[in-house]
Amino acid sequence: MTTSPLPSPPRGAAVLDTHAARQAPPITDAAALASLKKLTQYYIVTAFLALFVGVMIGPLQALNYGGINVYDLPIIRNLLKSYYQGLSLHGVLNALVFTQFFISGWMLYLPVRDLGARINLKFAWFTYLLMTAGLLMAAVPLLLNHATLLYTFYPPMEGDALFYIGAAIMVGSSLLVVGQVVLTWWNWKKANPGRVTPLVTYMSVATWMMWFVASLGIVIEVVGVLIPWSLGLTPGVDPLLSKTLFWWTGHAIVYFWVLPAYISWYAFIPRHAGGRTVSEPLTRLAFLLFLLNSTPVGLHHQYSDPNISVLWKTLHMFLTFLIAIPSLLTAFSVTASLEDAARARGGRGLFGWVTRLPWGNAIFSAQVLAMISFILGGAGGIVNASSTFAPVVHNTAWIPGHFHITVGTATTLTFMGVALWLIPHLTGKRLPSMKLASAAVWTWFLGMMVFALGMHWQGLYGVTRRAQISATAQDIYRDMPIALPTALTAISGVILLVSAVLYFYVLFRMLLSKRVDDGEVAAPIPYSEAISPAGENLGAASRLVRATEPLLAYWVLALALVLLMYGPVLGRMIANLQLVPGWRLY
Repeated sequence: MTTSPLPSPPRGAAVLDTHAARQAPPITDAAALASLKKLTQYYIVTAFLALFVGVMIGPLQALNYGGINVYDLPIIRNLLKSYYQGLSLHGVLNALVFTQFFISGWMLYLPVRDLGARINLKFAWFTYLLMTAGLLMAAVPLLLNHATLLYTFYPPMEGDALFYIGAAIMVGSSLLVVGQVVLTWWNWKKANPGRVTPLVTYMSVATWMMWFVASLGIVIEVVGVLIPWSLGLTPGVDPLLSKTLFWWTGHAIVYFWVLPAYISWYAFIPRHAGGRTVSEPLTRLAFLLFLLNSTPVGLHHQYSDPNISVLWKTLHMFLTFLIAIPSLLTAFSVTASLEDAARARGGRGLFGWVTRLPWGNAIFSAQVLAMISFILGGAGGIVNASSTFAPVVHNTAWIPGHFHITVGTATTLTFMGVALWLIPHLTGKRLPSMKLASAAVWTWFLGMMVFALGMHWQGLYGVTRRAQISATAQDIYRDMPIALPTALTAISGVILLVSAVLYFYVLFRMLLSKRVDDGEVAAPIPYSEAISPAGENLGAASRLVRATEPLLAYWVLALALVLLMYGPVLGRMIANLQLVPGWRLY
């Protein structure tokens, strides 16, 4: 069975006039376009290979919290030295490698095509190869159990220096993508004075600018602290300083994962549904607010840490709550786009229009189910950010439960859906079975919701996160009332394994099939028409469009806000360093 990524409205439904929908400007150099597509394909495939390995380890974690210890089975012991090595591989591959490679390919390709620009493809390929080299360097100690530190790698637990060096190269490579995208946009601005930045480019550039500001914390930690320490060049490490630098990046990275999904939700999902983007000016405002507010919030992860003023923790808490504003703008805008699409398909009533959406299209349903997941994750995030509620759930199973409905569903399921049209677009190959893809999408959502319910529930009973619960001798983890959420968590692991098998079967079958179409024609970039467009002429644009256009100035402001919120905190720590020796458990 073959399907078209862009569904047609059902017979008898109103057909939208899509003449105003943006088309990707043509790139006349066929060789350059082919190379750009191939590069993007390499990024995407590398990302999904990492996700495949990480996801195959995932059910082991779910079964662990279901009270079933599979790590002592001979076949598992031959592959993984411990539960903690499995958890480290699962976290690094899924949360760091998959997301970074997918985003780097996705958000390099989109603005280049959106602007019809030519870029230095040799430099772009060098960036991919450098990022891959960093991944392989970090993978060696991970696989040898010499970097079993989980993805937060808190000192004084010490890993092999090769892991830190590889991680630094991988993250540093993403900053090269930042530079190339921002420079491409800036050159377009100089060549097109008075023009409004196209929406997809605006969202991509704002996201990359945010990531540059956010990544500085982990870059400083790894390059300035962890690498010299692991090489024996410094006498010790200050755990609080390292942890604070990590969370400079550690919370903002969530928005680096989610905003690329937002790009699809705003710009492409309306087209897949047969509707329109509600407001391009409002979309630009949402991304601008994320650029300014995403980074100076990390101290809400450190409420229990000493030597950090309550004043600074409270300021970060309120700044975290401000992030709800662009999230609510997104919820309003995207829901309105979906309603517009459903009513164009004949939907009626206050809620009856929901049934007219194309739920059988996996490209669409994957991303809308991801949105539903993120609503629940956002509500839990407010709990996590509160200085009153956070101590109740901190370091319990609640946290990975929350994490799996944000990055594990909102981001991952969106990228899974995007890949179902992006790969045909890049390669000219066809999606082999929409029914199997839909089954994979719905079972992923179901499995993650069951997992989240079980883990949140266990967390409220105080079940510890990052712990081999299945090997504990304490009966409290097995008796009622914890037995029910424990069972749910175990069941979720089985559901997610089934989903992963279905999805990767469809994905790999598509990748290994023959090219049969011209991707530009059969699966074009699915730009959506806008009910309220931003326009092309900056002088004639609305005040909101003109106010949001100077991204470079806002980039400087975002950096200044971060330095203001972290400078005094870090300055005090540096003035009172408490160095301790490293400790290697593995």
